[in-house]
Amino acid sequence: MNFTNESEKIAITVSINNIVGNLILSFGKLAAGFFANSAAMFSDGIHSASDVIGTLIVMAGVKLSNRASDDTHQYGHERLECVAAIILSVILVFIALAIGYDGFQKIFSPGATLAVPGQIALWAAVISIIVKEAMFWYTRSAAKKIDSGALLAEAWHHRSDSLSSVGSFIGILGARMGYPILDPVASILICLMILYAAYEIFADAMEKMVDHSCDEETTSAMSTLVAKVPGVVNLDRLTTRIFGNRIYVDIEISVNDNLSLLQAHHIAETVHTAIETNFPKVKHCMVHVNPLSEATCFEPPVLPSELRFK
Repeated sequence: MNFTNESEKIAITVSINNIVGNLILSFGKLAAGFFANSAAMFSDGIHSASDVIGTLIVMAGVKLSNRASDDTHQYGHERLECVAAIILSVILVFIALAIGYDGFQKIFSPGATLAVPGQIALWAAVISIIVKEAMFWYTRSAAKKIDSGALLAEAWHHRSDSLSSVGSFIGILGARMGYPILDPVASILICLMILYAAYEIFADAMEKMVDHSCDEETTSAMSTLVAKVPGVVNLDRLTTRIFGNRIYVDIEISVNDNLSLLQAHHIAETVHTAIETNFPKVKHCMVHVNPLSEATCFEPPVLPSELRFK
């Protein structure tokens, strides 16, 4: 399976489906918020509309991150997906602050009249909760399958929208029961939920932007595999780093020092192929060969003066 092409195909398909769903849902919630005089539902509709922007960013990030290596980006473009997730988190922050400010104004502005929202806003909130929760699980499942940080960020965007609708429902219901202030209060709660989701997305993307090592289970599985390769006497060193959603592996092995260069190279090539075949997320594996007696019989090499850069 071509990991990159298959991942891109899944991400784009999910994103297109999300765009269609969010366009329909955001239009319905904005209309319900307007006709039912509900600030909470209108804010919720704006949040759903922002999902469309977020999905377009995700699609661009996935497309760019899957571009092949070139002369100026010889290690590929995987981190562009993390950049897309960071941009999405920043957009969420601005949307959250705008929603929170609007709710604050309705509560504390002198002479502000708090309207009682209509029943249609309640039904819109219920439908939104069901649809957005379904979209969360659908997108999250795809993100886990292809290990896409940007797609996972989009999934959590759906979850934050679902939670926003829960807040809207509570606020609208409270307002209709005689506490109209609860409708704009719900807008402020929505603001806080979106801010938290933005933080989660940003933190995950930043963690992938730095050279983090693989989890212990993956590293252990790699070590076990290398030890089984015929001719490997000892695994001297194994280091990993995550680049976007792909993995780079550096390995040092010891082989008998009486082997020919061709034999040692064959063992190293076998280790290289075994790692890249059994761990599809590994983009590149570098294998260095040490003679078995190197650690005890040889001093560190001294670089000749003609090979030293002045």
